[in-house]
Amino acid sequence: MANLSPTLLGPLIFLTGSQAMATLSHTLPSASALPILQPKTFTSNSIKCCENQRETVKLSNNGLATFPEKNDLRSSASATVRPPRPRRIILVRHGQSEGNLDETAYTRIADPKIALTEKGIAEAEACGLEIREMIERDKIENWKVYFYVSPYRRTLETLKSLARGFERTRIAGVREETRLREQDFGNFQDREKMRYEKAIRMLYGRFFYRFPNGESAADVYDRITGFRETLRSDIDIGRFQPPGDQNPGMNLVIVSHGLTLRVFLMRWYKWTVEQFEQLNNLGNGKIIVMERGYGGRYSLLMHHSEEELRGFGLSDDMLMDQEWQKFARPGELNYDCPMMNSFFTHFADEGCKT
Repeated sequence: MANLSPTLLGPLIFLTGSQAMATLSHTLPSASALPILQPKTFTSNSIKCCENQRETVKLSNNGLATFPEKNDLRSSASATVRPPRPRRIILVRHGQSEGNLDETAYTRIADPKIALTEKGIAEAEACGLEIREMIERDKIENWKVYFYVSPYRRTLETLKSLARGFERTRIAGVREETRLREQDFGNFQDREKMRYEKAIRMLYGRFFYRFPNGESAADVYDRITGFRETLRSDIDIGRFQPPGDQNPGMNLVIVSHGLTLRVFLMRWYKWTVEQFEQLNNLGNGKIIVMERGYGGRYSLLMHHSEEELRGFGLSDDMLMDQEWQKFARPGELNYDCPMMNSFFTHFADEGCKT
């Protein structure tokens, strides 16, 4: 240590107390010798995030293949064009189940575990072929299907059988969606009690009546509202297609349950409770098709005839609205909504006034 230079270790290394203070007084410059730093004045013009204020921050393509919604963050100069809306939203009720064939099955088997019958499997396979034939009539070469499915066993089995009519290259994807599950009628069901509860429901009203330990159709409506918003977001950002694809032949298929699908239509088209309660259930393995109209909105009249929709339970007002849906564009409102005249009955009196 004796050979080390004091200038390398600093003058205070070996000094303490008064010796250190004395040494400091000789080594530190006086205040008058220090340079005076003038504070810099900033103005709004001098604070810039970029050299060129018109320059926008450029985002990399990192992650766009996984998250297409990031395209919305890109600058307007490089924004991607959104893919076309799916050509159809096809609603499918599951094939015949053990519970449809024998109601006592619900007393032994939990509702989510009810399976399809052999007839139900055949119905699902026939439904898949029907959907394929309908799509092929479009004459679009690169058409595809994307599936949403309830997590119940009978809907999953329906989808597996239905999908046998499609090659792997035709299936864009599949998503199990819990909000598409059946209305909850309660846990293991007593057959006689359930018959009684369903009779009471008809008196009380099919939409608002809640089964003990279960759900009402109004409860299903609330969760379907959340699913609808997810679906609309998926449609808007083109989640069904790889980034950059502009395939006009995308078809969405929703495999679910009778009441759930009716509630979905009610929510989508803003039908009233009274209009919902007059709807009839779809048959097992049957479909109802919402097809993109001339303006871009989805209408039931693009695929179904008026007679078919009347059989499903649509009224004159509902059919008139579906006709409007055929030509309307997304975001437009039907200011001549036929429900105005049927709900506000006093309008008829206005013509008599002078």
